[in-house]
Amino acid sequence: MSPERTRGGALLMVLWLSAALSAIAFSVALRVRTELERAGGDADGLRAYYLACGAVERAFNYMRYGPGPRDAEGRARWWDPFVPWMVLPFPEGVAVVEVIPESSRFNVNFISRDELQRLLFVLGVEPERARIITAGILHWRGSELSDLDTLYLSSVPSFRAPRASLEQIEELMSVAGITPELFYGGYARTPGGALVRRPGLRDCLSTYSRGQGFDINTVHPAVMMAVGVSGPAAEAVAAMRRQAPVRNLQSVAPLLGPAAARFRISGDNIYTLRAVARLRLPDGRLSDVRRAVAMTVQMYSTVSPDAYRILAWQDSAPAWTGDEPWPQ
Repeated sequence: MSPERTRGGALLMVLWLSAALSAIAFSVALRVRTELERAGGDADGLRAYYLACGAVERAFNYMRYGPGPRDAEGRARWWDPFVPWMVLPFPEGVAVVEVIPESSRFNVNFISRDELQRLLFVLGVEPERARIITAGILHWRGSELSDLDTLYLSSVPSFRAPRASLEQIEELMSVAGITPELFYGGYARTPGGALVRRPGLRDCLSTYSRGQGFDINTVHPAVMMAVGVSGPAAEAVAAMRRQAPVRNLQSVAPLLGPAAARFRISGDNIYTLRAVARLRLPDGRLSDVRRAVAMTVQMYSTVSPDAYRILAWQDSAPAWTGDEPWPQ
């Protein structure tokens, strides 16, 4: 073999080896970059999570302080019971805390058959399925007989209905006929193509509500319609309180009609604080990374030496019921 052909073969081998090494180096670099971005995203998510936890604790302390001194425009320094949001700035970012009185929902353990069926109709459940789900909830909490135990015992894994009051609203996920979409809600498109949130049972039912009137500033329109308020009137009230909190029930009583007696201003003493946090980027903008937590707390408790009790905590809180009022 001539020296020229030998050198040509060696050069070709070197070129192929260089191409292979370049491909390996590119793959390794891409993998390292991906892992670095993933680690950075995880770190940002963890920071946002702790920011949300701090926001919940801070909001709860504000509630314990009360309104405090008011500024020239009459805004409370700490907590205004009429306003269902707190926007809390931190050096690392911003958190929005939604203050939800449990009195803005039906108590799942005491809601009547008729109102439960009407609520399901408002949520878009067809009549026959609504009848089955209503019977399932009443059977689950022990207020009527049913052959649903056979269905539960044939499930995998099998279980028995407790035939007692629900202790956590998430128990509804095991009731016959209730799907995750019905429980959590979802999204639907308007005729104009915009996405709007569709409520679920968790937005309308609670295990902590005392049933002494729904807070007009936080009650969901679906709950309003279930107690007899017309759809347009419920949406009108929701639009009014988005502009400013309702501070006088008489101002909306004509819209509520005969159902006005079912509503009140402010809640009882059990609230869910749901916080979503976003980090602040070096250029001042808010990051797209969001983390949410929620805490259900009983204030003015007579069985706790601290005068409050934390009843529930969620590390990954569900989606919001509306758009958060982020600062621009």
